[in-house]
Amino acid sequence: MTAPGPDPDPDHHDAPSAPVPGADELSVRDRALLALERRSWAGPGAKERAIREELGISPVRYYQLLNALIEDERALRVDPVTVNRLRRVRDARRGRR
Repeated sequence: MTAPGPDPDPDHHDAPSAPVPGADELSVRDRALLALERRSWAGPGAKERAIREELGISPVRYYQLLNALIEDERALRVDPVTVNRLRRVRDARRGRR
């Protein structure tokens, strides 16, 4: 068994991104992003606090990862309701610009 190589992501303190078994599966981090996005939030700042505490990343990084994730067909297969909702919100915002 060999030691893992250097982490290609300098922001390696993110939630684990190792894929779950099967090359066609989402990573643990990607699943955590979708799970957090499915939740409802009590008030202002609650979601941002959860992002920092549960995922260990900044809200800006969270939205960067989430926006890339909703383009991934694997995410659509895992959570079509959340991914389609996020795509609709994104498309509506683009239409207003």
